[in-house]
Amino acid sequence: MKINAVEIRPGNILEYEGGIWRAVKIQHTQPGKGGAYMQVEMKNLIDGRKNNTRFRSAESVEKVRLETVDFQFLFREGDMLTFMDKVNYEQISLDADILGDAAAFLQDGMDVVMELWEERPISVQLPDTIEALIVEADAVVKGQTASSSYKPAVLENGVRVMVPPHIGAGTRIVVDVYEQTYVRRAD
Repeated sequence: MKINAVEIRPGNILEYEGGIWRAVKIQHTQPGKGGAYMQVEMKNLIDGRKNNTRFRSAESVEKVRLETVDFQFLFREGDMLTFMDKVNYEQISLDADILGDAAAFLQDGMDVVMELWEERPISVQLPDTIEALIVEADAVVKGQTASSSYKPAVLENGVRVMVPPHIGAGTRIVVDVYEQTYVRRAD
């Protein structure tokens, strides 16, 4: 589907120079002299390269729609992650790099959404938040509770997050997967 350059938004998937790219940041610029243009920072979804490109306002680009399929995470074996299609039960193994830092939050049996382009997996989306157990938390420093201070804590998956002073080891909390931040105490 062709769209004008001024319609590009962050998160759009574009076909550009024979590759498939995700628009990360955009900036619309109208210089005093010359025509307006869109400055678009893009990331290649196949090999991870980044690119800054200028599109003239009148220029058109190809917007790509990715197929989304519900998968379930089964297990990790070294750097490979195995997922199962929830409809036909086919299994697929992917490199953990496709998820980046979010791979640490995968849990056995977790439902994820996989984006496919021409039958090829491009990205895996986890739920925005998950519940996790704190296995280690620093002690509260007396007198520090007057300000809104946070202390470091280690989750069961080894990820470090900052938590409020009243949260201790053994507490289940809700964590934002992509920001790796404390959201609230789990119910």
